[in-house]
Amino acid sequence: MSATANPQPLAAGKSPGLAGNPRIPGDKSISHRALIFGALAVGETTVKGLLEAGDVLNTASVMRELGADITRDPQGTWHIHGVGVGGLAEPSNVLDHGNSGTGVRLVMGAIATCPLSATFTGDASLRRRPMGRVLEPLSRFGAETMGRKGGLLPLTLKGTANPLPVTYELPVPSAQVKSAVLLAGLNAPGRTTVIEPEATRDHTERMLRHFGATVSITDAGRQGRAISLDGQPMLTGRAVVVPPDPSSAAFPLVAALLVPGSKISLSRVMLNPTRAGLLAVLTRMGARISKSNERIESGETVADLEVTASALRATTTEPEIAPSMIDEFPILAVAAAFAEGTTRMNGLAELRVKESDRLAAVAAGLGQIGITCRMGEDWLEVDGRGTDGVPGGGRVTTHMDHRIAMSFLVAGLAARQAVTVDDTAFISTSFPTFIPMMEALGAVLRRPAA
Repeated sequence: MSATANPQPLAAGKSPGLAGNPRIPGDKSISHRALIFGALAVGETTVKGLLEAGDVLNTASVMRELGADITRDPQGTWHIHGVGVGGLAEPSNVLDHGNSGTGVRLVMGAIATCPLSATFTGDASLRRRPMGRVLEPLSRFGAETMGRKGGLLPLTLKGTANPLPVTYELPVPSAQVKSAVLLAGLNAPGRTTVIEPEATRDHTERMLRHFGATVSITDAGRQGRAISLDGQPMLTGRAVVVPPDPSSAAFPLVAALLVPGSKISLSRVMLNPTRAGLLAVLTRMGARISKSNERIESGETVADLEVTASALRATTTEPEIAPSMIDEFPILAVAAAFAEGTTRMNGLAELRVKESDRLAAVAAGLGQIGITCRMGEDWLEVDGRGTDGVPGGGRVTTHMDHRIAMSFLVAGLAARQAVTVDDTAFISTSFPTFIPMMEALGAVLRRPAA
């Protein structure tokens, strides 16, 4: 059952060839960071292309509570007048992050080395997600936490007035934990270092440099790589142009691969190496994806893609590639269901602590549409049924997870029978235009009868 007060089920049926050039919303990871770093900078930051969806809007509200002046002009440009590193104000209200694990964990990092207390909460899904893996390294700076057992929200974080720089080795690859530690390091004297065993999304490092911080990245040998930040810099307001979100682009992209007769174009898709794993894997599976007009925009590589329906074949993904596509595994699992052969995905432990136990939710959803799969603690095997072999016909439980909902709606567009997801209300947290965008491409979507 869905935990949404007013669930919005939706069915996706077999569709004709998809066509068009859909507008993909701004990248969620960069949008969060633009708001947070703009709030920590001196002077004005302007942001164009911000993702105006629930998760990001909650981060904007939270940064206002912490003292930043944040407005949006009629042309859609956001203006942020920051308070400077160490200048955050103690909030008078609880900081509600809705469904956003990224927002809450990054803001905890920013607060950990400031002399203030803040109480964090979120929706039912976020309140089930553990915060301990962020709170532990933040405690090394001197921050204190009071809250529910297991580090669950709601909780109160008391920042320290006398922060210490730390060197922290990530036990598992996590861009959120890395970013929280670096944000805490901003207001700590000396040098803070994060050692990550495998490369994860590097938007925080790029944006720190964009705003004027000194960040160095060095080889740490068998430990991976070390990201070091010189503390207490003066960040200066900057202009930020947010590129389209590759994690959102993944849904129409895979839909075009699976629905026979489809051909779509995707403009300005971000090709940051720490985010491009899905494209590499799909290409290996036989996806017909052509790239053109590659260029740099606001420090990120983008390109235009043309995607044509393709017969996919099974593959194996290694653990090393998992961090570069961690949010795309649900839609990759759907692609694997339509491929010939058995696909195995490895290194998926991070999926256990997403909006849901995303690994278990994907496996259950595959079973509900007639696909045989097997899973372990950090792996998933999917027995593909080929281009026209997925039975469909099931009702998928989404567990308030927007990526599960969108992934299985894509499955329904190419399955033999329609696929229903139990709730789509929370898709708006990351992709508010998803349903009308897919319908404009030709997708067959309908509200099931009560």
